[in-house]
Amino acid sequence: MFNVTTKSMQWGDETLTLETGKVARQADGSVIATLGETSVMANVTFAKEPKPGQDFFPLTVHYQEKYYAAGKVPGGFFKREARPTEKETLTARLIDRPIRPLFVPGFKHEVLVMCTVLSHDLENDPDVVAMIAASAALTISGAPFRGPIACARVGFVDGDYVLNPSVDDMHDLRNNPEQRLDLVVAGTKDAVMMVESEAYELTEAEMLGAVNFAHQQIQPVIDLIIELAEETAKEPFDFVAPDYSDLFDVVKAAGEAAMRDAYAITDKQERVAAVSAAKEAIKAGLTEEQLEDANLGAALKKLESSVLRGTVVKEGKRIDGRALDQVRAIECETGLLPRTHGSALFTRGETQGLVVTTLGTGDDEQFIDALHGNFKSNFMLHYNFPPYSVGEVGRVGGPGRREIGHGKLAWRALQAVLPSATDFPYTLRLVSEITESNGSSSMASVCGGSLSMMDAGVPLKAAVAGVAMGLVLEEDGSYAVLTDILGDEDHLGDMDFKVAGTEAGITSLQMDIKVAGITPEIMEKALAQAKEGRMHILGEMNKALSGTAEFSVHAPRIETMQIPTDKIREVIGSGGKVIREIVEVSGAKVDINDDGIIKIASPNGEAIQKAYDMIYSIVAEPEEGKIYKGKVVKIVDFGAFVNFFGKRDGLVHVSQIENRRLNHPSDVLKEGQEVWVKLLGFDDRGKVRLSMKVVDQETGEEAKKEDDE
Repeated sequence: MFNVTTKSMQWGDETLTLETGKVARQADGSVIATLGETSVMANVTFAKEPKPGQDFFPLTVHYQEKYYAAGKVPGGFFKREARPTEKETLTARLIDRPIRPLFVPGFKHEVLVMCTVLSHDLENDPDVVAMIAASAALTISGAPFRGPIACARVGFVDGDYVLNPSVDDMHDLRNNPEQRLDLVVAGTKDAVMMVESEAYELTEAEMLGAVNFAHQQIQPVIDLIIELAEETAKEPFDFVAPDYSDLFDVVKAAGEAAMRDAYAITDKQERVAAVSAAKEAIKAGLTEEQLEDANLGAALKKLESSVLRGTVVKEGKRIDGRALDQVRAIECETGLLPRTHGSALFTRGETQGLVVTTLGTGDDEQFIDALHGNFKSNFMLHYNFPPYSVGEVGRVGGPGRREIGHGKLAWRALQAVLPSATDFPYTLRLVSEITESNGSSSMASVCGGSLSMMDAGVPLKAAVAGVAMGLVLEEDGSYAVLTDILGDEDHLGDMDFKVAGTEAGITSLQMDIKVAGITPEIMEKALAQAKEGRMHILGEMNKALSGTAEFSVHAPRIETMQIPTDKIREVIGSGGKVIREIVEVSGAKVDINDDGIIKIASPNGEAIQKAYDMIYSIVAEPEEGKIYKGKVVKIVDFGAFVNFFGKRDGLVHVSQIENRRLNHPSDVLKEGQEVWVKLLGFDDRGKVRLSMKVVDQETGEEAKKEDDE
């Protein structure tokens, strides 16, 4: 029944296996990739006819993590996998980015790639496995895909690169000082196609070394996919890219001059209007047959691209007249919103981000239900890209894939400089509202986020800035690397290369390529040019920071205290009774973890102190020989019980009340009376012995020694 083909190899410390022929046999391509005990099934299908009039490539990538893969039941009410998690969305983008440019130009057939995690060993991250499975499935599907690609993750410990570190090694790098890098690289046999990373101030040389290391390590995986395809690949789909050279010649002759004039306009909105007018003028001179040609859109885009690209490479001249390595004018402002905890407005040319910081308590941490386990995060960054930011109208809804991806990139860039939770026990939420956009709003979010947190008084290790680099690579091998690219330079260029970091090094690197990869020489130049741009932006940001920012009066204050773990139960009380009483009486929020670290939060300092004192009185031990102020809680024939230390009571024997003989303690004491007592010690049964007569009841100081009567 089955015609199964399996290929295996040793890859690092694990065995990588590719299998096809048993499952999903009606898909155009189906491969199950297994690394260790992590298995991902990738299924590829593509339409055999394009939709009439469609002028874009409709590729859709889905990545799904099934909870059964890790022996878990989904959380929530319905107990079923629901909308994609952030990890699933980011992984789908991760797979999409390197495979999209490798389809034959002109292919407009709908393509669906679905990756499903079937098994997860909690050691090997399924995202890398999914990309390998997707590449293999595409390679054997018969689709016009110029692959294969492969993918690897790289860590960096003690100056050495580590291939495919474990999930635990990559989790919460901020609290793992030994591990300084989480880098994912995808590439073909000859070139790198995609880079995604979270780094902890690596130098340009260290980062370039990591990318090259990954590219070397994926070579045997590419060979394995080719070996599988040689035995199992379907006949190549009969597709010939449409030849619209004649139409392009007509379009070029009719509108090249107008298009050059349009792209000479510096202002974005005016330029967009002029480009649109140039296109309409071109169409006005075309025949009915030419207007109905499905390749008209491609011809117009090719004209735009040739005008922009040729000027950049040959003349070193950009749309807005800048030099290739010049950053647009920057304006920074902090503290512009009076009621927020921190705010910053970062403007670079026609790109602008309003970034707001909110300081929360432990109650505000985000709970994340992931395949490899549940955990909490005290740092969130949410990115919003409304239609008005580009002068358009459009539907406004929940965050899309792009918004989630850009927000995560900025999150990664800022992670490296956050203070430790013990030094700064706050939950941090940043919201980046993109109010204008013309190139690299994600890097504006990084710069604005850094300024906003500093305005909120967050003790960052250093300021972080980001810059987007572009590339124009001509067929003859000539190229130009562009600093701080515009939207059009991104749209019509060959690379989107984002680098963020501090003065000391890189904290995040993301690269997407629209051509068949770039050389190490180009990447090295881009990194060096990006460093110059980053330093310039950091200098401009520093001008907006005058002295140390004060905490907003509206932000909660948080104090931490450490108690012995065996005292946790006493602070919480039966059914949480004690800790609820502390919160109600003091008015502060109290959060306690399993290590005995207690966070007390309130905008009111008195409330924090009251909660602190109440907790201290529960967990602290009274010191022998020390004087305490207490309250008489019960009088008996042989003395009085005094509450003197939190909830702790002790006996003042009738002989220790005064330096004279008393008939009954009630002669001088009554319940509720405040008295000064000295802790004499503990008897054989651990009972507390107190004395009043050795303390001056007016001053609370130890009285002069007198003989007992």
